[in-house]
Amino acid sequence: MSDPLSHPAPLPETAIHVEGLEKLYRRTLPGDRLRTLKSVLVEGSLTGNLRREDAIVALTGIDFTVARGEAFGVVGGNGSGKSTLLKLIAGMLKPTAGRITVSGRVAAMIELGAGFHPEISGRENVFINGAVLGLSKREIARRYDEIVEFSGLGGFMEEPVKNYSSGMYVRLGFAVAIHTDPDVLLVDEVLAVGDEAFAHRCIRRIEEFLAAGRTLLLVSHSLDLVAGLCDRVLWLENGKQRLIESPRRAIDAYRQEVAETEAEEHQAAKDQRDAAGDSAAAASTTASSGADRWGSREAEITAVRLLNAAGAEHYHLQSGEDATFEIEVRAAAALADFVFGIAIATPRGIEVWGTNTDLEGYVPASFAGAATVRLTCPALRLAAGEYTVDVAVHARDGAPYDYHRRALSFTVTAATARQGGVGVYVPEHRWGFTGDVRWTGEEI
Repeated sequence: MSDPLSHPAPLPETAIHVEGLEKLYRRTLPGDRLRTLKSVLVEGSLTGNLRREDAIVALTGIDFTVARGEAFGVVGGNGSGKSTLLKLIAGMLKPTAGRITVSGRVAAMIELGAGFHPEISGRENVFINGAVLGLSKREIARRYDEIVEFSGLGGFMEEPVKNYSSGMYVRLGFAVAIHTDPDVLLVDEVLAVGDEAFAHRCIRRIEEFLAAGRTLLLVSHSLDLVAGLCDRVLWLENGKQRLIESPRRAIDAYRQEVAETEAEEHQAAKDQRDAAGDSAAAASTTASSGADRWGSREAEITAVRLLNAAGAEHYHLQSGEDATFEIEVRAAAALADFVFGIAIATPRGIEVWGTNTDLEGYVPASFAGAATVRLTCPALRLAAGEYTVDVAVHARDGAPYDYHRRALSFTVTAATARQGGVGVYVPEHRWGFTGDVRWTGEEI
């Protein structure tokens, strides 16, 4: 059987080809003995005779091709297999099944400090790292000054790298990798460790690298960085290939999935709060049920929901969608003085918007028994982000019957990829230009 990590010469236009890739890790169970070198040699590998049900499936069913000169991004949550994929392509790991074909010299920035010996100097590490990446000592010496200048570590090259900060590790590692003239550059999340100025320098160098017809495979949680640099994006989820598309389509789909997951978390948290509130109310109808809820309970809020345009309970909205805040409330005895209120805030407590029936001119007459109060916003134009909702029923002088802080939370995502700006409000708007004003890229 041929070695799945062999690098035969592929078609000239193909830089990376991954076919039927699978990576399994042996699951460690209570009572398992540490595997010895002898057992590995006898069985042939650490995963020898490994049954699938005894394994952790890090990756399975991965198939894609990256063209020469293409920037290919990989996104997904923690534990989705992104770093494992890069290590397999770099040759640091061996696949359990499938084939990886890579054309040309590969340089990898995968783990912070990978390839550096902590006890020796930065200068010595440059020569060792360059040799590992395939350069001769003469070639490294010729590029040494450029590497040091790019890293900005001229005053620290004789220091042992164990004294370097994480940012200095990244500076030196990227400087070495990019100056070895790789055909394929693999970059993991490590760029996020560097400072702002160095990150800009790296991005400029990557753009020059791509303009020269080289190939980039980038893993990052910075979706804006992936969208700005990459031509296509792979979305991994739980070790499986979910989608390969243009950056906008793939990232929008990923963000939508994340928002839906957050909405489910908001629902679960709300259910827990409701259950806790019911227990507290049963124990005492006159005392506060906690720091986030207080009042006399002459009227009590029994449920709070966020409804979408279809009337379904939902805790993920797109900016500008219809939304209805629904409150179920019960008065222990008939009331002639009452106000219903709702307020939206950020998780840090910054007020976004709030209103109540008194502010909007509703004069109370009577309220008895159970009632449902709905506040409908035909177009809730909040900016993308997380929000919390306070609800209350109180007297007109402000005396609380039941004030419930953070009664629910919800997520808002941008309606389109172009919806930008800062703040918490997104008014309907459009740009207009006269004169000789031109823009590059897609039409707006």
